[in-house]
Amino acid sequence: MIERLIAWSARNLILIFVGTAFAVAAGIYALRTLPLDAIPDLSDVQVIVYTDYPGQAPQVVEDQVTYPLTTAMLTVPKSRVVRGFSFFGVSFVYVIFEDGTDPYWARSRVLEYLNAAAKRLPEGVMPGLGPDATGVGWVYQYAVVAKEMTLAELRSLQDWMVRFAASKAEGVAEVASVGGFVKQYNIVVDPLRLRAQGIPLSAVRDAVRSSNQDVGGRTIELSEFEFMVRGRGYIKTPSDIESIVLKTEKGVPLRLKDVARVEIGPDERRGITELNGEGEVASGIVLQRFGANALTVIENVKQRLSEIATSLPNGAKIVPVYDRSQLIEAAIETLKGTLVEESVIVALVCVVFLLHLRSALVAILMLPVGILIAFAAMKAVGSAPT
Repeated sequence: MIERLIAWSARNLILIFVGTAFAVAAGIYALRTLPLDAIPDLSDVQVIVYTDYPGQAPQVVEDQVTYPLTTAMLTVPKSRVVRGFSFFGVSFVYVIFEDGTDPYWARSRVLEYLNAAAKRLPEGVMPGLGPDATGVGWVYQYAVVAKEMTLAELRSLQDWMVRFAASKAEGVAEVASVGGFVKQYNIVVDPLRLRAQGIPLSAVRDAVRSSNQDVGGRTIELSEFEFMVRGRGYIKTPSDIESIVLKTEKGVPLRLKDVARVEIGPDERRGITELNGEGEVASGIVLQRFGANALTVIENVKQRLSEIATSLPNGAKIVPVYDRSQLIEAAIETLKGTLVEESVIVALVCVVFLLHLRSALVAILMLPVGILIAFAAMKAVGSAPT
């Protein structure tokens, strides 16, 4: 069989050359378009269900959130393992699927079962899916630094400007913000004044919630002009919160500032983010989407960040902290050097043992061709070299 194949190839050199040219072209195309990474993705196909239940103890979160969700996820098709974790005010449920399961198919199945399971959760608790990234999706991280800005201002800059720009990059699944302080309004209630006025704490909560909204009206036409009427009630400053009326007695309003003080303070946080031992900063972690090319994603993120660098406040800048593209490029250079070394060694061995340069050229030329064909095969089956 092999002899006949060799004889046929010798008689049809033009076809062999044309086929080799197509194979080389396919290999070069695959080499330029294959997703490259320096870290092999051996993680399981999993979907994370995240549920926020603020202010509740881990046991309450376990009984009221984690357990109902975990039992509901047990019947998801192709699910292999379901793990639930309960922490203070938050619940995580990991649904691990069989090998080879399409991750987006798995996410859609989990979402279907999640809609039914949400009815068993406490009122106001809304579970959601985690990002469509894998365990090795952390490809880039940056820090937002400025000497003249506070940690709260840096975090606000990250959350409301830099993060959105990085999320717009092609192939990004999520940009997680870490570090700094999340700015919020704190209402410090005086319990003695509340009790003296006969107002429960729930009334304060309801009053603040109902006061922070705009109310739509109708349109009025005057002199061939149409005017839109609406009630504007969005809270913008602490003084707006202080002016909220809790109750009115004999025409005298009792405002929130009479029983509490309003101040701007940080939200509760877990851990800090420090840069080079020089102090805390606000940072963003870029997670790439499943199956995306890490090099392309990192390049897209860098381009988006460079575009908004000029619009940052004076003194603020974006500093790269972790860049996997450097590791990938170093791995590619190592691979190139190894291939060159192997080609030289094969050529020398063939020349020394065959003592025939033309025969040695067969092995020398077919070695890179075989590598390109391997890349083309990887592209065909959807694999990625590491």
